[in-house]
Amino acid sequence: MKALKRITCLCAACVFVLMLGGLAQAATFSAKVYLATEKGQGASVGTVKFTDTPKGLEVKTNLKGLPPGRHGFHVHEKPDCGPVVKDGKSLPALAAGGHYDPAKADKHTGPDKEGHLGDLPVLEVAANGTAKLTLMVKKAKAADFKYRSVIIHAGGDNYSDEPLPLGGGGARIACGYIK
Repeated sequence: MKALKRITCLCAACVFVLMLGGLAQAATFSAKVYLATEKGQGASVGTVKFTDTPKGLEVKTNLKGLPPGRHGFHVHEKPDCGPVVKDGKSLPALAAGGHYDPAKADKHTGPDKEGHLGDLPVLEVAANGTAKLTLMVKKAKAADFKYRSVIIHAGGDNYSDEPLPLGGGGARIACGYIK
């Protein structure tokens, strides 16, 4: 009888641990990313996935059809990839707003520093136009970026506001809504 009670308790404990494991799954959100054009959404270029891990936020890219080289890569404040007319000119993905900065740091210092929470590591696009990368960000959680947008800029990012603001990335060439 004692053996049966032990087995029952052991089984109950296993079920409890399995249930807790299911509850402790990492938060994951993703964005389908499209080229940003003056008229709105262009062709699909892939996905970006945000997953909490014990080491920080994992940002996994599966992108294609982008210009080779270094690109500024950020989470922006609004979940809108539409163009906005400014000074008589339609600007791609400007509806996404600025870099996500809930702490109002008002500075662009790169990931894991005291600046914008939405600053991600530079996106390195291969010569064939693909970026299949796993990047890490220690200061953010996946839930921080839910219902925001991820932007890929035309130029690189020097993680500074000098000599050009916001790292010098320039125009927005691709955008995705994070959900």
